[in-house]
Amino acid sequence: MSDTYLVLLDKEKENPMAQLRHRLPQREEGFTLIELLVVIVIIGILLAIAVPSYLGFKDRANQKASAADVRSAIPSAEAYFSDCNTYNTAGAAYACDDGNNHNFNTTAVGLLGYDSGLKLDEAIGNATNYCLSKTVNGKIAKVVGPGGTVVQNAAAVCTTATG
Repeated sequence: MSDTYLVLLDKEKENPMAQLRHRLPQREEGFTLIELLVVIVIIGILLAIAVPSYLGFKDRANQKASAADVRSAIPSAEAYFSDCNTYNTAGAAYACDDGNNHNFNTTAVGLLGYDSGLKLDEAIGNATNYCLSKTVNGKIAKVVGPGGTVVQNAAAVCTTATG
């Protein structure tokens, strides 16, 4: 045997990287700039439709939440009147029929004593009338009672017992 070997080279197998580099420019894949712009425009149109709808939904939800809070406080106000025979907020707490001293307001000795989950901003009363109001994210609801209906989107919160 001799020290010389015969090596056969196949030019295509000799350099696989060169072959890969030669093949890459022929296969262009991906999205064109126009296709990407069309997708962005479609997303923009969908957002232009969805955002105002969402904001309207959010406003209506806040409006309904404030009205529900006021509506749920009416039984507490009527229970207060049945115990104390007044809605008056002026002066000291009144000695009521339930044996406790109460005042017609939104504190623990007032309406919160009748309903601890009460969510009101204002509770103002006089001898025969009351006004309850609640604001949720700028949406005001109030009721003037007894026997009144809840007004949604009220112009202002309660300042007196008659509104």
